[in-house]
Amino acid sequence: MQKNDVAPPDLPRLIQDVLADLGYDVDASTVAEKVRRLDIGLPAEDEFSAVCSWLGKCELIHKLDQHQVPISSKTKYQVPDLLAKFSTQSNKSPLLIEVKSKKDKQLSFTPEYISSLQNYADLVNMPLLIAWKYHSLWILFEAKHMKKAVKNFNITLDAAMKENLLGVLAGDVAYRIGVGAGIHLSFRKDKLLNTEQNEDGKTEQWMTVIDDVSFTDREGTRRIDVSSDTQALITTWDLDEVEDHTPSHMHLHFVARDNGIQFAHHALVRLLNWEAPNTARPHWRGLLRKENITKNVASFSSALEMAFTEKFVSHVFHFLPHEIPEFVPPIRLQKLPMNHPKA
Repeated sequence: MQKNDVAPPDLPRLIQDVLADLGYDVDASTVAEKVRRLDIGLPAEDEFSAVCSWLGKCELIHKLDQHQVPISSKTKYQVPDLLAKFSTQSNKSPLLIEVKSKKDKQLSFTPEYISSLQNYADLVNMPLLIAWKYHSLWILFEAKHMKKAVKNFNITLDAAMKENLLGVLAGDVAYRIGVGAGIHLSFRKDKLLNTEQNEDGKTEQWMTVIDDVSFTDREGTRRIDVSSDTQALITTWDLDEVEDHTPSHMHLHFVARDNGIQFAHHALVRLLNWEAPNTARPHWRGLLRKENITKNVASFSSALEMAFTEKFVSHVFHFLPHEIPEFVPPIRLQKLPMNHPKA
């Protein structure tokens, strides 16, 4: 149920009636709370699936049914969360992905847990990967990089980032909006509505009309012919706001500063928040049912290329893992001449 949907006030009673019809003796309020918790996106695999779908290199991804039988099989096998196939793979078989969300800088599995996951992967002869969400950052790495410590198998955030496969498999990149690039709005002052005196001077309220919208690229050139993809990409960046006034106009400037880099998968959340500002969080399960995850950017890679060509994006970073898995084709790095536009 989406946040703006109205739930019936007697929802727990309706659930209780259904449970009674099915022959289950369970507290309806407990079931309703569990359903609500599922709906608000606690299963991180929904978010990871949406990220992979949007990045553009995923051919197929779906959940695996974990209601395995016989019950005794659980002592040896654990079915991972997802099965995925990427167009970037060199092998024909799909990959198995176990999804975890943890805010500590170390991910830890018990020996029994990782062994049961690996046993299943060996049974179906598929590579086993771990998708780890650390705050808003997604990392994808081979399970074999988890090393046994005193008791459990662990991996640090730093080690996981060094073996991150989200770029070479799913198409994730990092980028930077050029310093000085931004959007500029001009408001014509039509009528003074109110004036209030305060310690700093006065505050005026005006009836205004937007009479000009323009952009500046990373070279500081004023632009009005900017593609919709580039405009959407600008909204994913933290822009500084500057306001100035003339007797006839108020001007708002939203300009990029040197604010580091942004990952493509994090830009997805920014775009969704821009498209639905009144929603507290993306409804990942609902988004997976749509043809396009976002309304404004159908292909992030195409949008990034356009924004670079139009001189709004200044850098694009492709991250490679320290160890290239056998299911990823050998990656040949090409050194570009210094006068190349992407050098």
